[in-house]
Amino acid sequence: MDARAEGADDATEEEAGGESVFTVIVAAAANLGIALAKAVAGVISGSSAMLSEAAHSFADTVTELLLLTALKRSEKPADEEHPLGYGGERYVWAMLAAVATFVGGAVFSLYDGIHTLIAGEELGNPLVSYIVLAIAFVLEGFSLRTAVKQARGEAARFAAPFGRYLKHTPDTAVKAVVLEDSAALVGLLFAAGGLLGGQLTGSGVWDGIASLGIGALLLWVAWVLGRSNAELLVGRPLPKPMRDEIRALLVEGEHVEAVLELTTLVQGPREALVAAKVDFRDASTAAQIEWACEDASRRLRERFPAVRRVYLDPTPGFAQRRTEGLNPW
Repeated sequence: MDARAEGADDATEEEAGGESVFTVIVAAAANLGIALAKAVAGVISGSSAMLSEAAHSFADTVTELLLLTALKRSEKPADEEHPLGYGGERYVWAMLAAVATFVGGAVFSLYDGIHTLIAGEELGNPLVSYIVLAIAFVLEGFSLRTAVKQARGEAARFAAPFGRYLKHTPDTAVKAVVLEDSAALVGLLFAAGGLLGGQLTGSGVWDGIASLGIGALLLWVAWVLGRSNAELLVGRPLPKPMRDEIRALLVEGEHVEAVLELTTLVQGPREALVAAKVDFRDASTAAQIEWACEDASRRLRERFPAVRRVYLDPTPGFAQRRTEGLNPW
């Protein structure tokens, strides 16, 4: 790969990383302002659903701050202490963000909803709450639009359907913003429904039910994000179509007989590792094998710019191992 190609890849990755940071900052700013407004409106109106929504937005703000930390710390270059880089640290902080959504949002909302259903509540003037909900809907919609725009761009770059990309993307920061903003819009509708139900019936039961709905919604978001980050922390391989293409590309090498074992590892949204045990032709010289490995690494990086590290292990094939009286594996 020449310098211009490498420069283009780096520029694309920096642009994508910058978009993720911008998306998270927009979401954090919107959620902080919305959280304060909801808290004031909840106190004035006496609505448990509004207080649950305030907790929801405060939890989202903490989540976004943790995601910003994840984005910044994962950008540190590899060093002697961390030779494979710091990409995995992104998922540690993102996991903490999922925990923040669970504890700060879901638990409080469920508790507040149950408390309202048991003890009841005195309803105040809901006008302020309606105004805050309307403004919050606009701001959350703008934040969601920013996140969806970035996610759609990434999906188009990988020629993948939007839903499939969002489900499998290793960019959990953008995934978190899309899910949390979507949940926020649904939560606002729950809160508005609770306010309207209480206003029409004079009962706080509807407000309590709305709080429980918001809590259940946040539980689902926390579960999805926690599971995604846990999977990436444990170690997720590249998608099977990519693994098949990598295997085929390696076999195309002039001195390669077979790929005996292939291991891939996603290390970040735009970073992956490939390791393989390769059976080279017995007649190949050491120099030919060395250059075959170099050529395979170059072709892999050209085809998949996200592949940063390639480790190829020349290994005797099954027939040669039997000839030498060795264990096939």
